[in-house]
Amino acid sequence: MLTKRIIPCLDIKDGRTVKGTNFIDLRDAGDPVELAALYAEQGADELVFLDITATNEKRKTLAALVDRIAHRINIPFTVGGGISSVEDVRVLLDSGADKISVNTAAFRDPELINRLAAEFGSQCVVLAIDAKKGEDGEWYVYLNGGRLATDKKCLDWATEGVQRGAGEILLTSMDHDGTKAGFAKEITGLVSGSVNVPVIASGGGGAPEHFADILDGHADAALAASIFHFREVSIPELKSYLRQAGIPVR
Repeated sequence: MLTKRIIPCLDIKDGRTVKGTNFIDLRDAGDPVELAALYAEQGADELVFLDITATNEKRKTLAALVDRIAHRINIPFTVGGGISSVEDVRVLLDSGADKISVNTAAFRDPELINRLAAEFGSQCVVLAIDAKKGEDGEWYVYLNGGRLATDKKCLDWATEGVQRGAGEILLTSMDHDGTKAGFAKEITGLVSGSVNVPVIASGGGGAPEHFADILDGHADAALAASIFHFREVSIPELKSYLRQAGIPVR
C-alpha cells in the first residue's frame, strides 16, 4: 500500500514565510531557510515553496532563496510562483527544486503544461489549483493568488491538466485555507476520483484528526502550513497519530 505524505508549505512574501486565512490577513511565520531545515529534520516527506505574490507582482520566483533552502534539505522540493516558461523551470531546477508548481500561467496558457511535461517529464509538473465553492454548489478555479474568479469548474480543469501532462494536483480550498477546521473532503474526493495522478489536499488542516480524515480515501498527501510554523502540531506527533489511526505513513 502506498504511504501517505505529509508536506509542510512555505508561503513566501518578501523573502519571509507568511500565513493568512482564506488567502488574506497575512502574518509573519519565520525564516524560510530555518523552517525548511527543521521540517526536513522532523521527517517531512516533501516541502512546497510558493512565492505567493510573484504572479500578482509580475516577477519571477526567488531563485536565490530556493537555492539556499535546497542546500539545507534532503527531501523532495516543489517550487511555485510566477512560473510561465520552460526557461523559468530550468532556472529553478538548477537552483535545487525537484518539481515545479504552475497555477495562473498554466490556466491562461494550458499548452504550458504540455511543454513542461515534454521537456522535464510529468513527474516534475505539479498543477496547483485554488478553488472556491460557488453559490450554485460547484467549485470554481481562482487565479492570481485567489484574487481573480473564473467560470472554470475545478473538476474540469484538474482533468484537463492531467490529460495535458501534469503529474500531480495540489488542490487548495480557499474556503478552508487557514481556518484549521478540516480539509475540503468533498472536492478533494471528487478530484481524486477523476484523475489518475496523486492529489495533495491543502487548506484547513488544524488537528491530527483532520489529516487522518482527508488521507483516508480522499487524498494521497496533505499539505499544511500554520500548524507546523506556529508549533501547534509537530510532524513526528502527526505521523505517530496517523500510524495509530491505521493511515500508512513513512
